Amino acid sequence: MCRNIHTLHNFEPAATSDEVHAAALQYVRKIAGTTKPSKANQAAFDEAVHEVAHITQHLLDALVTAAPPKNREVEAEKAKARAAGRYAA
Repeated sequence: MCRNIHTLHNFEPAATSDEVHAAALQYVRKIAGTTKPSKANQAAFDEAVHEVAHITQHLLDALVTAAPPKNREVEAEKAKARAAGRYAA
């Protein structure tokens, strides 16, 4: 499940709220051990996703770096190359 959580810091353009929410959702799913909570747990699950996304955005806003911003397309190609190397026979 957590393979879908990607680095969000130091990209140009900055991470979108949708990307932050998707990372929070994956994190909460991993911690809860489920991708779909029961009706009894839905409110707690949704609140956790909201809170994790909120604090993640605060973290991203507070982080500083002297490194130049990364390019999303270049980083995606690097990830594809690493994956291809892992699955090559």
